Amino acid sequence: MGVGGRARRNRTQPYADSRDLGLSNRGNYPDASVASRHAFASPVSIANNSPHLIYWLAKKMDDFLGIKSTKKHAGKAEKHAVDPNLQPWVEKYRPKTIDDVSAQEHIVAVLSKTLTSTNLQHMLFYGPPGTGKTSTILALSRQLFGPDYRSRVLELNASDERGISIVREKIKNFARQTPRATGVASDGKVYPCPPYKIIILDEADSMTQDAQAALRRIMETYARITRFCLVCNYVTRIIEPLASRCSKFRFRPLDSASASARLEYIASAENVSVNPSVLSTLVSTSNGDLRRAITYLQSAARLSAANVPPTPITPRDVQEIAGVVPDAVVHDFARALGIEVLPSSGSNETDMDVDMDGAAHEKTTGKSRTLRGFDLIRGKVKALIREGYSASQILSQLHDLIVLNPTLTACQKSQCAMVLAEADKALCDGADEELWILEIALRVNKAVSS
Repeated sequence: MGVGGRARRNRTQPYADSRDLGLSNRGNYPDASVASRHAFASPVSIANNSPHLIYWLAKKMDDFLGIKSTKKHAGKAEKHAVDPNLQPWVEKYRPKTIDDVSAQEHIVAVLSKTLTSTNLQHMLFYGPPGTGKTSTILALSRQLFGPDYRSRVLELNASDERGISIVREKIKNFARQTPRATGVASDGKVYPCPPYKIIILDEADSMTQDAQAALRRIMETYARITRFCLVCNYVTRIIEPLASRCSKFRFRPLDSASASARLEYIASAENVSVNPSVLSTLVSTSNGDLRRAITYLQSAARLSAANVPPTPITPRDVQEIAGVVPDAVVHDFARALGIEVLPSSGSNETDMDVDMDGAAHEKTTGKSRTLRGFDLIRGKVKALIREGYSASQILSQLHDLIVLNPTLTACQKSQCAMVLAEADKALCDGADEELWILEIALRVNKAVSS
């Protein structure tokens, strides 16, 4: 008997009734207090004393695993059920095979032989952005490995941490794995695969010097089962010992004909009407970057479709999306600096009413290049800033206008180029845009007036 006359129960004896098991009136499940008390008991004690508790725990575990499995399959279904209409056109029309790559025939011809010989070296792809470097190696990998693509290819881009620790751990661990001799498709069929894997290091020029140095030995040690493809914009930022281990492929900027053909194909597939002037504007504003041109085309198509009623795409729409300063505005600014602007075919200067500072425009000729007043130039600069134009874009278009201007001498062009180079460096370092546009204007005015 215990204190107060209550009998002590032997803890080694089974529970006599449902109250000792903590069973509720609404179901045969122990309450939380009893379950928590038995959570720290030994398995033998639970098995001997609480058969109902074992059943309850097993049922809860089944429910938990069932919910987790349902969420897992639902997540997979959502991942695969992607509406193609919601995809960016850059991804939607990314080349699926290397034959779909535009304007890089010399590279396609070399890589096509690897599909039959399965002899692939370490590669270094370099060139301007948007020329198809990443798309080419991804298309080649899909053709080489087929259904085994995900297990045979490791892709690391600029968003991933690629310091020396990643090279020594993640890259090395993947490189040392021996691949299977053949691949297996989802239907169980055997797919022939080459006996190696591919590691793609996109934007490799952003890797640290130490990481690049650590990569050299890995490339040599596991060359039998792993190939590396380095993708970069600036080949000079790749250390020479690493570059010498790779076959170099230079991707050229796309020419106008190839870029226009690809843009026209995409527009036709999306039922978007574009005229030759729109295609020409897309090509000129993208500067050989096909990815940028496709993005501009998609944005212009969405913009024109949003109008009520829908309107066709115009070159002006593309220029606004690309942030290009209208020719009329640039020409007006150049005249204020004393630069004679010759009329050119296709210029939209007459289509716009340009009033940069609210004053009448003063036409200039080659004989009247005199030093303009500071107030006039400052008013033009303030008007440009007020309109929200990018200083770097103004600098770029002014540079093209000066270099291609036949009325300026070589000495005047060189002086202006020096000014624009200094301004570009200052703007990249975060200098004030208005002050440097004013600096450019005054010094260019002085150079062309001398």
